[in-house]
Formats: sequence, structure tokens, C-alpha cells
Amino acid sequence: MAHSVLFDQDQVYPGSNPTDGLEFYQTQFSDPSATATAATGMQGSADEFYASSYGTAMPIVERSWLAAFGTGGLPNEAPLMEELGINFQHIKSKTLAVLNPFKPLDTRIYDDTDMAGPLLFILVLGTFLLLSGKSQFGYIYGVALFGTVGIWTILNLMSQGGIAVMHTASILGYCLLPIVVLGSIGLATDLKTGQIAAIASILPIAWSTYSSATMFVTVLSMSEQRLLVAYPVGLFYTSFALLTVF
Repeated sequence: MAHSVLFDQDQVYPGSNPTDGLEFYQTQFSDPSATATAATGMQGSADEFYASSYGTAMPIVERSWLAAFGTGGLPNEAPLMEELGINFQHIKSKTLAVLNPFKPLDTRIYDDTDMAGPLLFILVLGTFLLLSGKSQFGYIYGVALFGTVGIWTILNLMSQGGIAVMHTASILGYCLLPIVVLGSIGLATDLKTGQIAAIASILPIAWSTYSSATMFVTVLSMSEQRLLVAYPVGLFYTSFALLTVF
């Protein structure tokens, strides 16, 4: 006689022990749905804790490689120009100060070591000379490096407070703008002619020298030593004028 597979544990069969019944053993396998439900509950509790603490929901941050090409960025991330140390407002203010050296100088715009403008002016000057048939990039960088270090040393020996080398390079680089204009004139005319070279070079050299000397004197409070500051600075810009003309 075939017995049913369903047994009633409360029913006692003849010849059997009443304590013997079907015993269910624990297994290591778990219900996937229960695990998912528990994880969802934990996530929900974390979101609720964040919302109750900060008043907003937990932000979702996308960290894929596509985020590098987007405009969203990461939370509390500084702008790219700020991270690179480029401030277009300072570049504009310093350029206008060079173009109008007779205007009262605001010393606050020279508190930072901005090198974006000087590097741009050097690159433009080298490009103008290259288009004129003169590849002078190596000489430009060499004169700029050794001239900056020399003038920085002289200024620190003459002044009481001193000046940083990057501040010196920033001022000298911005005041190079008239020499850059001279390089652009060389695209339209031959500056190697004696009279044209003399006339075209004197004004940019004097302009750059006066602008940079005024800035150094104002920043370092050396009004009585203007001529002493202007002499090495004038030699510095004369070297650039010679590279531009010849």
C-alpha cells in the first residue's frame, strides 16, 4: 500500500515512537529576495539618516570617465581656471597698467605670482619672430631666465623688504608688452634698416623700462632709487629689443 508523502506530525502510527517525526534541518542557503529586501532597508535607513541630519537627500556622484568631458564636475570642485592659477581679471588689470604707466598703480593686483600673462606675451613674441624668419625661442627664454634672476638679486640687495622671484618675473613679463608690439611691427617692415631700427626700438624700450621701474618702486617703496632700478631693467628690455630687431 502506498503511503502519502504528506505526513501529519500529530498523528501517531502503531509501532512507532511518538517522539519520532519529521525533523527539519537548517540549511546554509538563504532566500535571495530576503537578502535584497534587507539591503534595500539598510539603504533606505542610510538615506533617511542623511536626510534627517543634513536636510537633503544623499547626493549621487557620477565618477565615470565621461564626467571629465562634462561641465558638471564634482561637488565643491573649484573652477578649472582657478585650479590652474589663471585669473583673466588680473591679466586685464596688469595689462592696462602697462599700457597706461602714468595712471596711479594699485599694488593689490601684484599680490599674486601670476605667470599666465608673461608666458603668453613671450609665446606671442616668439611667434612673431618666427613668422619674420627668426627662430629665437631659445634666446628669449634664456634672456628672460637669467635677466629675471639678476634683477631679482639686485632688487633684494637694494630694498629692505625684498621681493619674491616670481613677483619679479611677473612684473618683468607684463612690461614686455611694448616689445611684443615691436615684434608685430617687424612682420610688416624690415627693422634691420638703421634709422627704422633706432626709431622703432627706443620707444618700446623706454615704455617697458618706465612701466616696470614704476611698478618695482611702488611695490618696494623705493621712490628715491628709481634711476638705480631703471638702469638694469632698461638693459633687460634692450636685450629683447635687439633680439626682435636683429
